[in-house]
Amino acid sequence: MAYTTINKGSSYFNTVLYTGNGATQSVTGVGFQPDFVWIKGRSFADHHTLNDAVRGVNKQLYSNLDYAEGTATDCLTAFNADGFSVGLNVIVNQSASTFVAWNWLGANTTVSNTSGTLTSTVSANPTAGFSIVGYTGDGVNNRTVGHGLGATPKFIIIKNRSAGTAFWSVINSRSTSTSDTNILYLNRTDAESDDTNIMGTNLPNSTTFGIGDYNGVNVNAQNFIAYCFAPIKGYSAMGQYTGNGSADGTFVYTGFKPAFVMLKVANLASEFWVILDNKRNTFNVLNARLFPNANNAEITANNMIDFLSNGFKLRSADSSVNTGYTYIYMAFAENPFVTSGGIPVTAR
Repeated sequence: MAYTTINKGSSYFNTVLYTGNGATQSVTGVGFQPDFVWIKGRSFADHHTLNDAVRGVNKQLYSNLDYAEGTATDCLTAFNADGFSVGLNVIVNQSASTFVAWNWLGANTTVSNTSGTLTSTVSANPTAGFSIVGYTGDGVNNRTVGHGLGATPKFIIIKNRSAGTAFWSVINSRSTSTSDTNILYLNRTDAESDDTNIMGTNLPNSTTFGIGDYNGVNVNAQNFIAYCFAPIKGYSAMGQYTGNGSADGTFVYTGFKPAFVMLKVANLASEFWVILDNKRNTFNVLNARLFPNANNAEITANNMIDFLSNGFKLRSADSSVNTGYTYIYMAFAENPFVTSGGIPVTAR
């Protein structure tokens, strides 16, 4: 059997950089029509904006806020064959400012999914282990929602679209028991918590994920969105590691050369989520980081991490990435460690 079915990670996930013009523009170079676009201004402080094809192109959510969904016709304005278009809103197109956009490929269409007790609307890409799932809650505990992946997601991000004051719930690789759920919140710095009313009594499986009656995942007649990620050999990995508190830091095996890593210390409060990628830093050691739970401009002080041919290695004793605590991560590939033809790749 081949090592991987995906020889080029950028066919399914890709990061692009662009500079705002203060008017309108089409951003190209993604390599596919994205179904999920996450944009952040790098050179100035403003919110992260998340748009997807299930909710609709003009529907905005902000990873650093618990706000309900907003509608803006001057932010993201189109999903295009090789990228997306933005309007004149400063959050995505401030003149002369720099931006990063992380892009994922779904199905470029949606289907109704009745695998769960709640019907969902899904754009699923089983090859890449990614789906966008929209559903309407009923407020009843222990419901299930179909995700369309045919494999068990190890990272699920859920947001209440209809109401604010509901945190972004993150079901992750440590969420292995419904009595000890180890939930994190994307818009918060909190340590993990055992919020058993988020998953209810149903762990994620190959067809569904479970939800409880927390207002961030299930309220009667309110709308929700979930981004589901299942690991694909040679392309994506979701897991955990223990830091060692050294600049000669922990090595994390992924089976590919990373293009993107998002991580968070699980059992320590007051530390930010961190995103690093291969476009904002094109060589090791990577230091350009953004924070999903904060509106900060990009920070480049202090070395953080190396992207290697088969994983990543921490190069800092900073508590946000590498002290003696447990960290969870989600990573996507630039290239697999070994291609489907058996050819190994090299590090940077």
